Amino acid sequence: MEKKYQSLKEFYPFYLTEHSNPTSRVLHFIGTGLVFVILFTAIIQQQWLLLAAIPFVGYGFAWVGHFFFEKNKPATFQYPGYSLASDFILFFHLLTGKQKFNPNN
Repeated sequence: MEKKYQSLKEFYPFYLTEHSNPTSRVLHFIGTGLVFVILFTAIIQQQWLLLAAIPFVGYGFAWVGHFFFEKNKPATFQYPGYSLASDFILFFHLLTGKQKFNPNN
């Protein structure tokens, strides 16, 4: 039986195990970084139509990482809120060095 996560604190370690491939982590990092670029560009330039690109860019990079490198099903299908929050947490942990792009080293 699959574990049911009741909190983000409980979910995040599982999320990290589903994101252990270095290429997948790089793709997630790029996708999330581009999401921030699009968001800030849309706000600064007041080009609200740009916001429509966010899910395609964010999920596009992430799903390539899952389907071709991790070879697993994205956690977002079962835990969309926890998965999105964990993606942002991982992005900032990678940015600050708290997590490594290659967790196997």
